[in-house]
Amino acid sequence: IDDVHGYNAVGNDGDPRDENGHGTACAGIIGAECDNNTGVCGVNSKTQIMSLKFVNGGGFGYVADAVEAINYAIDRKRAGVNLRVINAGWGLRQSSRALEDVFRAAADAGILFVVAGGDTNTNNDMSPRYPVGYRSGNIISVAAVDSHDSLAEFSNYGSTTVQLAAPGKDILTTALGNDHKRLSGTSLAAAFVSGVAALALSARPDLSVDQLRSLLLQSVDQRPGLRGRVMTGGRINAAKAVSP
Repeated sequence: IDDVHGYNAVGNDGDPRDENGHGTACAGIIGAECDNNTGVCGVNSKTQIMSLKFVNGGGFGYVADAVEAINYAIDRKRAGVNLRVINAGWGLRQSSRALEDVFRAAADAGILFVVAGGDTNTNNDMSPRYPVGYRSGNIISVAAVDSHDSLAEFSNYGSTTVQLAAPGKDILTTALGNDHKRLSGTSLAAAFVSGVAALALSARPDLSVDQLRSLLLQSVDQRPGLRGRVMTGGRINAAKAVSP
């Protein structure tokens, strides 16, 4: 009821207002308005964003609420909402069967997940975190690079579990209180890839989730410092995704 803005699994209502700032930062990278002489410009400023909240103001959330939020998105997709990509800038240290199952259900519904690789400078191949570690075919995991296209010192990596990289260090983006801040993290890198996915879909809306994922993996610039650190060895290139 009254879910015009999305869904809040914490309060089980239609008010997904951000109390933490993390979602606002990621949303700005994906789709902040352009040409308004204010702040920043999102990767796809014409996209629409559905807010799905399962984390409180302190940055804590329950797996059950995450599952509920994703199920809400799947239900909306099946009801006809043009929901194609979910940006997941969060992670768990332990696997959850319920969470893995709902990721697979999202795959069946044609939804791509772009997930943050993690910010502990560890190898996800050896010490998996989730959802990065799930083998569902609708997941793209993202590492963070700095302005020199070098792997950020905090970024997780993994030649089999992290697919590509995107900018994620000292990124200027939207903040609570009609403000803007510079932030770092693989969540921000994932948001760049989600924005590129939205751009690609604007050019080719008929892409299946498998085709979209393959297109994004092919739309990278190879970087020596990423070879052996991420599966593709590259950093996302938006122009290649739109005009492959």
